[in-house]
Amino acid sequence: MLKFDDRVAVAVSGGKDSLTLLYILKKMLAQRNRTKLIAITIDEGIKGYRDESLEIVKDFCSKLNVDSKILSYDYLYGTDMDKAMVLRPSGKKMTSCSICGTFRRRAMDIAAESVGANVLATAHNLDDQLQTYMINVLAGDVERVGWIYPEPIRYSTNNIKKIKPFVEIYENEIAFYALQRQIPFQSEECPYMHESIRTQVRQFLNELEKEHPGIKYNAYNSTMRISKNLKSSMRPAASSKCAKCGRISNGKICSVCNTIKALRQVEY
Repeated sequence: MLKFDDRVAVAVSGGKDSLTLLYILKKMLAQRNRTKLIAITIDEGIKGYRDESLEIVKDFCSKLNVDSKILSYDYLYGTDMDKAMVLRPSGKKMTSCSICGTFRRRAMDIAAESVGANVLATAHNLDDQLQTYMINVLAGDVERVGWIYPEPIRYSTNNIKKIKPFVEIYENEIAFYALQRQIPFQSEECPYMHESIRTQVRQFLNELEKEHPGIKYNAYNSTMRISKNLKSSMRPAASSKCAKCGRISNGKICSVCNTIKALRQVEY
C-alpha cells in the first residue's frame, strides 16, 4: 500500500481505530526516513462531542512527534453539523450521517491536499466494510456495492491514493490492541449516530458473531468477492467536474454543493 517516499495523510478522528492506525504506521515507518506521516482531523462542529477528541488527537500527535492539521466544516462549508441538523429541509431524506458523510469525504480530500500528501489512509475496519455493504444492499444501491471494494484507489481532484490498512481486522481486535498499548481514545458516541440504520446493522452482525464466531469474517470475504465482480463489470465513471466548485463529480452538481444548497434554501 505504501512506497518508500510517500507522504501519507492519516485521517485521525480521536477514536480507537484511527489513533491505533496512526500509532502502528508511525511504529512501522520509523526507519523509513523518507516516508512522512501527517495526521489530519476533521472538526464537524458537534458541541460537547468533538471538543474532547480534538484534545486527544493533539496530545497523541505531540507524543508521537507527528505533525497534525485540523479543518472544520464551518471553515469549508460555512456551516457545521449542529447548524445543519437545524437547517436540513423537512420531508427530504437527509439524515445526519448522509450530510456528515458527504461533508467528511470532501473535507478529508481537501485536508490531504493541503498538506501535500499523495496517500490518504483511513482506519475503516472489517466491521465498517461489512456494515456498509449491508446498508447498500438494503437501500438497493447496487452501484455502491461495487465502489466499496478496498483496493488502493486514486481519489480526488489531485489523484491522491486512498488506502484502508485495517479493512480485514475486527473492530473489537483494534479496541483490544488500543487498550493493551494504552492508546487514549474517545469512547463517547456521536449524538447523531442513531438516525442511521448502521447502528441496527452493527447490532445484528454482532449478535450473529456472538452465536457463530467467525461469521463476520466469512461474510466479509463473500461481500468482497461480490463487490470485486461488480466493480470489474461496471463502466468507468465519466470524468466530469462540478459546475459550482470544480471538483470531480458524477453529475453536473456534486453532492457537497447540492447539500449546501439544500441547507441554505432553508436558512434564507
